[in-house]
Amino acid sequence: MPLLPLPDALSQYRSSVRALPTQRVPLELALGSVLAEAPKARISLPRFTQSAMDGYAVRAADGLSPRTLIGTAAAGTPAGVTVGAGQAVRILTGGVLPAGADAVARQEIVERTGEGIVLREVVRKGEAVRYEGEELVAGAALAGPGKRIGAGLLAALAMAGVDTVEVYRRPRVAVLVTGDEIRRVGEPLEPGHVYDANGPLLRAWFVENGYGEPVIAYVRDDEAALEEAMSAALDSADLIVTSGGVSVGDRDFVPLVADRLGVRQIFWKVAQKPGKPLWFGMRDGKVLLGMPGNPGAVLVCLAVHARAILAQLEGETGEQPAWRSGVLASPVEADPQRDRLVRMRLDLTAGAASLGLLPRQESHMLSNLASAHALVWLPARATPFAAGEAVSWLPI
Repeated sequence: MPLLPLPDALSQYRSSVRALPTQRVPLELALGSVLAEAPKARISLPRFTQSAMDGYAVRAADGLSPRTLIGTAAAGTPAGVTVGAGQAVRILTGGVLPAGADAVARQEIVERTGEGIVLREVVRKGEAVRYEGEELVAGAALAGPGKRIGAGLLAALAMAGVDTVEVYRRPRVAVLVTGDEIRRVGEPLEPGHVYDANGPLLRAWFVENGYGEPVIAYVRDDEAALEEAMSAALDSADLIVTSGGVSVGDRDFVPLVADRLGVRQIFWKVAQKPGKPLWFGMRDGKVLLGMPGNPGAVLVCLAVHARAILAQLEGETGEQPAWRSGVLASPVEADPQRDRLVRMRLDLTAGAASLGLLPRQESHMLSNLASAHALVWLPARATPFAAGEAVSWLPI
């Protein structure tokens, strides 16, 4: 059976995975969630016409004529007076522009004269004034459905008086780490045992990306044990990720057990390096992503495949993963059969993203992550990639 091209695998996620139900949550709990509606401003921004700087609220038509001070306006404390001919109000940034005034003379061009002021420069109508609703009016949409809420958007919603938002529910994630050889760090190692990197990697990646603590289970290479753990995960989680057990060895039970539990296989094996034995299936809207056991392959599958699946589960618009553009700093070998996903160093000092190859790229290796900033996609081809050639990359 031919391997599935990487772009086709990403397309399968878009056509197979549906967004989770929505829920209304307080704005302060919405960070990282994806909007399921277009939230509308409850107030205009600015809410009232105000000063853009410290100075004096005046009538521009009075030109350079002396003014008498009749009050002070500060943020939160309006002056409560009307500015007439030959009058002015001391005003601070954000203060309500008093009735009658139509400009603000910045304090640097004003000379105080006892109970009055003299302007050294003429001001224009509207100078240093922020008008009510000039940014947006009440009822205007601040963002569309499918937009992920970051700190900036959250602040904009709060400023516009939005206190709750309708968002897609965040996915519940379960992780199954398989393998008789796996031991956790700190445990004694017997012959043939290795320390677990996949559990910490998977946990850290989901936490780092805002999904909270996944439920992690360690499962020995036993069909019955895997069936019990996978069944429990399918009952409780929206995305189940396994590491190991998806190739063609005598103890690679993930495809067999998944089929027994009614998980419909959508594809198995992708034309990528590392991560070829990737397995993807679904049951009742639940996603099972079976990753290889080598930690380098797990990292690749998280950055590319898990990212795409999570975007679909959360109703995020825009293609995910979001590839960026850069150029190779040096020549790199290509693979004629499989797309390569290569860890590289990123250099932005020249203004463009320059990507330099790192050593130790095998799928069982992770030590170059101390220097790696980017995962670079090198499509399958017979000829090497040249220095200066444009490529796509993801931050890692």
